[in-house]
Amino acid sequence: MLRHQSGRVAIVTGASQGIGLAIAKTFLANGDTVMGCAYPSLENAPQARQLLADYPQHFFYSSVDVTQTADIKRFVANAEQQCGRIDIVVSNAGKNVFKGIDCEEEDWTHNFDLNLRSHWYLAKCARPALTKSHGVILVITSNHAFSTMPGCAPYNISKRALLSLVQSLAIEWGPTIRTLGIAPGFIDTEGNQAWFDAHTDAKLAREKTVKKHPVGRLGRPEEVGDLCLFLASDGAGFIAGTTIVMDGGRSAIMQDDDR
Repeated sequence: MLRHQSGRVAIVTGASQGIGLAIAKTFLANGDTVMGCAYPSLENAPQARQLLADYPQHFFYSSVDVTQTADIKRFVANAEQQCGRIDIVVSNAGKNVFKGIDCEEEDWTHNFDLNLRSHWYLAKCARPALTKSHGVILVITSNHAFSTMPGCAPYNISKRALLSLVQSLAIEWGPTIRTLGIAPGFIDTEGNQAWFDAHTDAKLAREKTVKKHPVGRLGRPEEVGDLCLFLASDGAGFIAGTTIVMDGGRSAIMQDDDR
């Protein structure tokens, strides 16, 4: 057994960069063991390699394609076998599939395999272990689940569906397993920087986006990690079946054309 003596065992998907990486770092800093996975191989995941160097006894990484149910099943089984238990599942892996409502069928299918079905199947595979530990499932969705923009389908549709997944998991598996969701807004990650860079003037695009947030800045990945750590703790034991929005107040603005 490789589990940290005083910590828990957390699965974190999409742990090679961005929000998933920050979540993994947060749990590791707390003394927990993290079984991380993402699509890239370890050779193509330099930040995961750094975590392996920094936490050689408590961080483990696997290349997993979460659109493949066999990959998910194998990963969860290996995690429990290696660590002896699973206490927390942070189902984070996903990506923007912004193709518009007239998208091709393959875009629709890929989006729902990645951004919806994978979350359900990960929870399903982890259920026996989480039942033993009376564990927690955290599903990372998006503020697009609540309101969206033109061209963001089918991504926003799957993210909306995750709200119902969180509810169903909470009411059907509780009180043994506690489930809730987190809906981040514009978090300053590599992926969102790539979106800025796609504009003619990346700096101006960033400035306009920042102005649309009442807090006057973008979110930090570490803030998502901190929220995950709290929600997975006993201090959050009465929070279940709901999805918490963390978007810097962006969704509070009815109209922002002149901002």
